Amino acid sequence: MEDEEPLDADRRTSLEIVGYRNALTYVQQLADDASFVLDESLLRSLHFMMLGHDLSKSPGRYRQGQIFVHDEEHDVRVYEGPDADMVAGLMRELIEYLNDDESPVFVRAAMAHLNLVMIHPFRDGNGRMARALQTMVLAREKILTPEFSSIEEWLGRNTTAYYSVLAETGGGAWHPERSSKSWVRFNLVAHHMQAQTVLRRVDDAKRTWGELERVAAAKKLPERAIFALYSAALGLKVRRAFYEKDADVELGTANRDLRMMVDAGFLQAMGETKGRYYVATPELRNIRLGVIQERRRLEDPYESPNQFVIQLR
Repeated sequence: MEDEEPLDADRRTSLEIVGYRNALTYVQQLADDASFVLDESLLRSLHFMMLGHDLSKSPGRYRQGQIFVHDEEHDVRVYEGPDADMVAGLMRELIEYLNDDESPVFVRAAMAHLNLVMIHPFRDGNGRMARALQTMVLAREKILTPEFSSIEEWLGRNTTAYYSVLAETGGGAWHPERSSKSWVRFNLVAHHMQAQTVLRRVDDAKRTWGELERVAAAKKLPERAIFALYSAALGLKVRRAFYEKDADVELGTANRDLRMMVDAGFLQAMGETKGRYYVATPELRNIRLGVIQERRRLEDPYESPNQFVIQLR
């Protein structure tokens, strides 16, 4: 997000993340655009933003051949997209549907996601495009905050359930006559759970910060040190440049603070010179673990049948 060189991701992954970030940022910018038009050109442009770094993926263009979704873990084909010569017509129908549909917005957004991923119009990036389209439908209704407009995090934690409900709904191929009830239900649960997750995270942050204030004071660390301790406690890697910015201190002060946190037994230095970063020690991780163990459990508000394994953690 800070356009720094990534510590963990390879260049290809980094470019994909930047492309997806740019596409979703553009979606947010379109939220209150009075001249907004949802058409194929817009969807193709979003796809190019996501995959323009790799022209071999035909960014911005519909696929020209057949496409399959393969489950690598079980080595089976789980879905076959409609014939390539149907794609353009199906995409036009999808655009017309989204422009005319008057269903509740969360249902409309879920169906936008479902239809795009079932059409599978592009050679690559169809999942990202489906999720971006879902977010766009919500953004146009001024639902912009990530905890309400995106279920990315929830899908990432419940990938198996996500693929299961897609498989049930799609039936392995292009079957628009099949019921989408399970899919819509899954999305409504996901949105509610994501909102609960964010609410719980706010509570976790407050309690974690309070615990860090207590231990920092006991070790006679400056109060600003909590900026670095909090990030490390969450499992993030702390860089000196980021700490400088967060704590609003000079280079020398930042280096001195970080050494104090290492000497206090809360941070461990990794790497050398420009590549140096800091991670939490077991003592700091245990502070965070204590907060997590006391957090409230998420609850499914719709009491869904135990059809898909959902992680209520």
